[in-house]
Amino acid sequence: MAKLANLPLSSDEEEKYSGQLSKILDYIDQLDQLNSLTTSDVEPTYNVSGLSNVTRPDEVGKSLTQDEVLQNASSKKNGLFVTKGVFSDE
Repeated sequence: MAKLANLPLSSDEEEKYSGQLSKILDYIDQLDQLNSLTTSDVEPTYNVSGLSNVTRPDEVGKSLTQDEVLQNASSKKNGLFVTKGVFSDE
């Protein structure tokens, strides 16, 4: 799995994580067995609270103009904010 994820792991780390992964998979097997024994006759639910559409409605309101938004910008160009590059050293 570490090779698929391109993770450089030492042999100690491989052994440690291998054991942890085995424990996780064993636990998932336990949950799967429990699920088939106890919950197979239970109807699935998707909304236990009974609430629906609890978000506020979208309403059009006053917004700032482009000039108002950019008035305090330390650096701007062609009507946009200019920032340092995220993926380069700019």
